[in-house]
Amino acid sequence: MRGVLSFVSFEKSVIKSDQNPVRENDCVLRLIILMFRLCSNYTFGIIIQKVFKIQKFLDLFPKTSFFMTFLDYNGENKMKIISGVKLMELISRPDYLNFLQQFREKRLIKVISGVRRCGKSTLFTLFQRQLLKENVSPEQMISINFEDLRFSALTDYRKLHEYVLSHALPDRMNYIFLDEIQQVPQFERAVDSLFLHSNLDIYMTGSNAWFMSGELATLLAGRYVEISMLPLSFREFCTGDANASKRSVMANFNAYLQQGSFPYTLRFDGRQEDVDVYLDGIYSTIMLKDVAARHRITDVMRLESVFRFLMDNVGSLISIKKIADSLTSMGRKTDSKTLEKYVKGLKDSLILYEAPRYNIRGKQLLSTLSKYYAVDLGMRNRALGRRGEDLGHQLENVIYLELLRRYKTVYVGKMDQTEVDFVALGNEGPQYYQVALSTLDPMVLERELKPLQQIQDQYPKFLLTLDELESEASYNGIRKMNALKWLLSDEIH
Repeated sequence: MRGVLSFVSFEKSVIKSDQNPVRENDCVLRLIILMFRLCSNYTFGIIIQKVFKIQKFLDLFPKTSFFMTFLDYNGENKMKIISGVKLMELISRPDYLNFLQQFREKRLIKVISGVRRCGKSTLFTLFQRQLLKENVSPEQMISINFEDLRFSALTDYRKLHEYVLSHALPDRMNYIFLDEIQQVPQFERAVDSLFLHSNLDIYMTGSNAWFMSGELATLLAGRYVEISMLPLSFREFCTGDANASKRSVMANFNAYLQQGSFPYTLRFDGRQEDVDVYLDGIYSTIMLKDVAARHRITDVMRLESVFRFLMDNVGSLISIKKIADSLTSMGRKTDSKTLEKYVKGLKDSLILYEAPRYNIRGKQLLSTLSKYYAVDLGMRNRALGRRGEDLGHQLENVIYLELLRRYKTVYVGKMDQTEVDFVALGNEGPQYYQVALSTLDPMVLERELKPLQQIQDQYPKFLLTLDELESEASYNGIRKMNALKWLLSDEIH
């Protein structure tokens, strides 16, 4: 930090002594690039804001129209200079920030799990900014991203432990951010030891479901809280998309379905070919690194066939036998044990979510048949290609993910011989949801209402559709709502 500030002072003196505006711009840009490469995210922001007078900095580019984009190593942040400067443009994730703030400085390890590139590193940056606003000094923050080669030596848990203790301030609270911690073999040993120090507030992320399971969960039992992070909700997507205000709500929803919900896709300004290239990279990394390599799967083509089958059957009840029968019909006979391994690998990578069946009358889980949903519609598009004709399945997938954001657990409901799309369990008890494209046809309305009408308890029941006419109604306590309006709300009904 001191070295960078010294260089800033030197460069500022050069700028002051040189009256050539082109040279000034060049000097400033070289300085920005240097700082961006050397500094962590929050330090970069601080230096720009405190060392430069912002307005004077903007004046260096009076009538220029060039565009520069710098990507950090996570690929989730960027800085634009377009006739001025817009620093570290990030999409706010208030629900996840509130979680970190709620447990800040509590004697608990804060764990954020989520699929690759869903915004975990950016969440740390947002939280660090919040801490800085509350007068926490940069020296109190130790931030390590284990996908950054600068920290490769710290993938030895002993060196990690030593590094944190040697950089921590003994007389103040220290905030420890460990990003993609699963890259460190036996990281739990370092974390368990660091937890013993009362002046260390520990936050960590991981891109696999298994990294906080089994023996690790037992070792840290009672000492951690976890939140599962998803890519952008539809509401967050509309907030972060600069073009959203120029489009109708339905046009925004179509863009959401096409581009997917990974935060960085918004940086491509709607250029679908760029979005597709970006999503290809995420998809390949998850399949090859998080699933195939982790679970020692050698037949990647067969693995992808399983994923495609599950994506093609979103919203349908699936068994391992049904997957096996499908592969057999394609001439790729696969035993049940292998398929269970494939499905588990996909779920562990968090690209795939399983919604088990729940007997509403008996209030118990059923062990047979589940539904599967993609963590992101962009991943589903990548597996299947563009499938605009199955909007109903896409809507159901989006609603499922939103329910996961709002409630602790989401199941598929079984009520006698009928099926309720979703049973969401929260602190106030269950809520029941049916999802349909439209119920303007009386026969469709009757079909969708029937499962909810058979439930005799007094808990809330909803019917979500894309209807714009008769978008809201009440049927003996069953509330019909427009699905997009529901997605844009921030209430838990």
